[in-house]
Amino acid sequence: MTTSVNVAVIYYSSTGTISTIAKALAKDAENAGAQVRLRKAAELAPQAAVNSNPAWAEHAKATADIPEVSPDDMVWADAVIFGTPTRYGNVTAQLKQFLDTLGGLWQAGKLADKVYSGFTASSTTHGGQESTLLALYNTIYHFGGILVPPGYTDSSKFVDGNPYGTSHVSGQGDIPVAEQTLRAARVQAERVVKFTRAIRTGLAAGN
Repeated sequence: MTTSVNVAVIYYSSTGTISTIAKALAKDAENAGAQVRLRKAAELAPQAAVNSNPAWAEHAKATADIPEVSPDDMVWADAVIFGTPTRYGNVTAQLKQFLDTLGGLWQAGKLADKVYSGFTASSTTHGGQESTLLALYNTIYHFGGILVPPGYTDSSKFVDGNPYGTSHVSGQGDIPVAEQTLRAARVQAERVVKFTRAIRTGLAAGN
């Protein structure tokens, strides 16, 4: 019998690039046999700021039906894939705000022994993708989580070139997510599901 796997894809996206990748990862995880929750981090920016950018306002409206993440989603998940655009080489305030609400679960040990992975996007090739994912992964170490990055485990990873996680260069929002990024997302989602299932199967056998 195949071990069931729960995967939460939790992200913040302002103008839609990260949202597009998140939806792809969620679909790929489902195709790999996982139960999936797609959740967005709550917006912290004032409405005036959102309205000042047509792409931001349009994306907020288009994704209004996606539930906001809650700590319960972390408890439910066997694996969590976090997504955030780069903000000066770090995670967005919106995702960090959610992470900062998890102290109680962390103290109770409810964030440990889960699989974690991450994805990101930046305006330029050297816009902070690696440092953003590394900063995110510092949090995972504190959780006692099991980090499963894509690495160079598939020939396509030598094309997109980022072993830390799926990433995309969006320019000024004018470079859409294309097959190279979507292929990287498939590799990452399948790898996360594969190792989460293996770990859960092993833990169950150990009990």
